[in-house]
Amino acid sequence: MELREALTQITEIRLQLARTEVFRGYRAMPVAFSGAVALIAGLIQAAAIADPVERIGPYLALWIGAAAVSALAAGLEMLIRARIAGSRLTRELTWLALEQFCPSLIAGALLTIVLVRVAPESVWMLPGLWQIVFSLGIFASCRLLPRATWWVGVFYLAAGLSVLTLARGDAALSPWAMAVPFGAGQWLAAAVLYATLERDHAADSE
Repeated sequence: MELREALTQITEIRLQLARTEVFRGYRAMPVAFSGAVALIAGLIQAAAIADPVERIGPYLALWIGAAAVSALAAGLEMLIRARIAGSRLTRELTWLALEQFCPSLIAGALLTIVLVRVAPESVWMLPGLWQIVFSLGIFASCRLLPRATWWVGVFYLAAGLSVLTLARGDAALSPWAMAVPFGAGQWLAAAVLYATLERDHAADSE
């Protein structure tokens, strides 16, 4: 019984340490890559999907595909770094980071399904709602990330509200309502990660 209590306390201490550490699994390069993916997806939509409101299937396929490519790049980077580190604390930090951010992704996916199936007249709201949900994921992750990351969450929240206000009517589902916020937002996030986590480390290694 005492051994079980000791193991439980050790686990709780390890989790507490993980919560107070800064997670270094997110790297600037994959995040910047996801910003480039958003801009490329915007150009593809502008060239190939003339009326996204009437062609919601191709629109969703394009942007969900872009999100999947970006998530795959970031996820592979995180898993490779966690495996190379070989530290149990690093693995726990990685899982904790995923636990904090993934609920927003799941909420965004479910919200998309509901709007498309139940309220198709409201699909014009998707870009703004996606950005707001993404901001909530960033805010939820702020405890593990550099303090400046909070401003990235603020940017996505402001962008989402602006898109809901402006991208309606003839501008509904405009390619730039997705490409500009996610492109700029991810590049801002990459700049924050590089400035706060990677620049000093790169200088020390020289």
